[in-house]
Amino acid sequence: MAYLESLNPEQRAAVEHGVSPPVRAQPGPPLLVIAGAGSGKTKTLASRVAHLILNGADARRILVMTFTRRAAAEMTRRIEALCREAAGGATLPAARVDWAGTFHAMGARLLRLQADRIGLTPDFTVLDRGDAEDLLNLVRDDLGLGSTRSRFPRKGTCLAIYSYAVNAGLTGDLEAVLDRQFPWCAEWADDLRRLFTGYVAAKQAQGVLDYDDILLYWAQALKVEAVADGLRDRFDHVLVDEYQDTNALQADILAGLKPDGRGVTVVGDDAQAIYGFRAATVRNILDWPDRFDPPAEVVTLARNYRSTAPILDAANAVIGLAAERFTKDLAATRPGGDRPVLATVEDERAQVDYVVTRILENYENGIQLKDQAVLARAAHHTGELEVELTRRNIPYVKFGGLKFLEAAHVKDAIALLRWAENPRDRVAAFRVLQLLPGVGAATARKAIARMEAAGWAFSALMDLRPPPAAREQWPDLASTLTTLAGALWPAQLGLVRRWYEPLMDARYDNPQVRRGDLEQLERISASYGSRTRFLTEVALDPPETTGDEAGAPLLDEDWLTLSTIHSAKGQEWKAVFVLNCVDGCIPSDLSTGRPEDVEEERRLLYVAMTRARDDLHLLHPLRFFVRSQHRHGDAHVMAPRSRFLPERVLGRFRLEGAVRRLADDGPAAAPGSAATVDLKQAMRGLFG
Repeated sequence: MAYLESLNPEQRAAVEHGVSPPVRAQPGPPLLVIAGAGSGKTKTLASRVAHLILNGADARRILVMTFTRRAAAEMTRRIEALCREAAGGATLPAARVDWAGTFHAMGARLLRLQADRIGLTPDFTVLDRGDAEDLLNLVRDDLGLGSTRSRFPRKGTCLAIYSYAVNAGLTGDLEAVLDRQFPWCAEWADDLRRLFTGYVAAKQAQGVLDYDDILLYWAQALKVEAVADGLRDRFDHVLVDEYQDTNALQADILAGLKPDGRGVTVVGDDAQAIYGFRAATVRNILDWPDRFDPPAEVVTLARNYRSTAPILDAANAVIGLAAERFTKDLAATRPGGDRPVLATVEDERAQVDYVVTRILENYENGIQLKDQAVLARAAHHTGELEVELTRRNIPYVKFGGLKFLEAAHVKDAIALLRWAENPRDRVAAFRVLQLLPGVGAATARKAIARMEAAGWAFSALMDLRPPPAAREQWPDLASTLTTLAGALWPAQLGLVRRWYEPLMDARYDNPQVRRGDLEQLERISASYGSRTRFLTEVALDPPETTGDEAGAPLLDEDWLTLSTIHSAKGQEWKAVFVLNCVDGCIPSDLSTGRPEDVEEERRLLYVAMTRARDDLHLLHPLRFFVRSQHRHGDAHVMAPRSRFLPERVLGRFRLEGAVRRLADDGPAAAPGSAATVDLKQAMRGLFG
């Protein structure tokens, strides 16, 4: 058949595994397909489903699970096209796979079918995240947890803790969840346990499920034999895409559906397992073959159709140092290409200059902005680059968090500067005043009116009696604004932070990351000659959207992509720039507590590198601006090259700049580090 002829030998082996007509009578043994980056994974999986159908499998009894609706729709489209092609262009109604979708979508359908057998009503409703947070907050208030002497985690954090515990299968060990992912909430373990128990009771009383309940109920149903038999008998074949991204609950569901593994195909790449923070575990795919006796067959797809050979050589060298993996080296099918660049630059400012210069050079050489991407470990790492792109009028779209200058806490800090710059700026005044506890719109209007009557003098604020909750902070606000009006630039950002950070800590959970954003903002401000120029050039248009996708810029047909590495998975560009390849960023200084966390960070760099088709640049800034490292105040300190780029892999790169030894340059620290310096970490990076 033509669709088989288009496959390479490894792909064809995966497609034909265990398929001998009639396949329904005896589904084949379990199969694991290790599909390397750019190896034709979707084509292989779709071809396998089509091959099953064309050899007698009942499409109505095939379950295909993906991680996005878009992936499921694309999979279904390809399956039907392959079957149509095999039938000489005729439409085959029997080729329609009705059970294709995300784990949650398929679970919801099955739960509705089994609702009367598991204590649910078929018309149950599913809470979205916002509704779930609100319900959790009601329970929190009913239990009096919002009125404790010290600050209890906010509703969003509480729901995140609950969700991680459920998906990681750790509901019985909440302390382990807090220690691993939410250490700042450890003191609340007993109260959180009470809260979650009350939350479950509230959902059951109201007949609602939240997002995590879909998987939880499904997994629990498969443990009740009277119900499990009906669920198992519904499907002959179960195929799971991106299996490396599954969590413990999803693994339990798959094991419950097909305990002996017959008819099961899982596809994934252990080298791209990067979602541990969502409770996904790489152990699911690493241990899967040995769950069966005899073990599942493993087929490896290592022919890469995306990147040039030099890029793959470098990526293979990086992932080849992993502590544990399915051994494979990606092999290029595209000839030629230049070695990827490892560029050592002086500091973050030089990093921005380097990236923007190369992006514009590529553009002049015919590579559209859409074919280029800048990737970073964390969303706030692109802050200075965003300012420069805006200044140069280079349109961009950002994936993986809000744009740096649109984050609420960054806008709060800028609003204080704007009000100091122009006391008549009512928008900034309203925003700043309502940061204070107990201050609402009515109080803000009174304060602005009092200032107007006094010729817009900030001292007039002292004539107003503030609400009781704001009485302590009110004089400090008036004093800070008066000082800002005449303070030297750029020291004013330090004054802003001194006033705002205590309020920020009270308004947001996990403020450590947000403090890092404000440090970044302060450092950026130093490159502007005055407050007026700074405020003018960082003033952006209102965001089109918020959340993980910041949206494409209006009125532009071409734009650059900025993305976190996590959000870039599954994407590809001709040219890719990876920022901050230093210890402290990759790996993140928050993800080095356990060996398995470090290994996930290694895989993250590998994913970033394998997004590039033709041109790859890894950036290593030598110096980062950090605060309070020395008794004499803030300083620029050295940052060691990422431990994932040791001496033994440097031959795979074209080195630009000075790959310098750090021993004589003083202490090293990563951006966002605490006030103390761990010299041992810097020493470990000296010789790779």
